[in-house]
Amino acid sequence: MYAADVARVLADAPASTLRDRYLAFVREHGDAALWRAGGPEHLTASCFVFSPDLTHVLLCLHRKGAFWVQFGGHLEPGDTSLVDAARREAREESGIATLELAATRVIDLDRHDLHGGFSCAAHWDVGFVATVPRDTDTTVSDESDDVRWFPVDALPESLPDGFARRLDAVLSTVRDEVH
Repeated sequence: MYAADVARVLADAPASTLRDRYLAFVREHGDAALWRAGGPEHLTASCFVFSPDLTHVLLCLHRKGAFWVQFGGHLEPGDTSLVDAARREAREESGIATLELAATRVIDLDRHDLHGGFSCAAHWDVGFVATVPRDTDTTVSDESDDVRWFPVDALPESLPDGFARRLDAVLSTVRDEVH
């Protein structure tokens, strides 16, 4: 995976000031923007996992952050694309080996500063969506303390700043695409 490939994927994301900031960041930093070793700020890939009826979201209790969040993390050398990285992270962190993304287009962009136990200064997260039946078996990874379904209108209290707003925006986009 190279910065030029990532820039093409980002260019297809819905037009916004944030998308333009992502493109500028990738163009300025090149391939270093993709990797943890490339500097204190870099891209990550994530996946919001919903029930097929979009009434529940599967979240993990992030061990370092001590908050509930979608599945995701750093890009790794074996990842061939952002889609591949998001799918790998969701599979690893949920234990759902058969998980597939619902679409290959970017559904969420969120740059967030990190504090506390994190070695990175900021993540430029690129989010995708998957759906799986709620009765699918899950497993807690070594990066999490728990994996659990929550009604989308009754989220847990321990969430990162802005997460509920992001989730609402993702759900709104997904619902618009279904209808």
